[in-house]
Amino acid sequence: MFSKDTLFALSLFPYLGFLWFLTRSQKAPRLALIGFYVLLVFVFVTIPAGIYAKIAYNLPLADIDWLHGSAELFLTFSNILVVLGFRQALKNE
Repeated sequence: MFSKDTLFALSLFPYLGFLWFLTRSQKAPRLALIGFYVLLVFVFVTIPAGIYAKIAYNLPLADIDWLHGSAELFLTFSNILVVLGFRQALKNE
């Protein structure tokens, strides 16, 4: 029914809603909230990286190790920030 690219694009809207409500609630640990926003950086880095991989190498992003790893760095950084933010919040309780 929907292609994976369409589903990927559509998934951005619920995530933006999640960020809006989380930010508005002012209850999320600041560092974790920053991590959730960095995940958007990952998304916006991955899209052009995937396009570049297809145009320059005629391969999917996952097959270009240096490019894929560079994009995944933002995902890793995002996850670390989220974990450290919630860890800090638990320690402060």
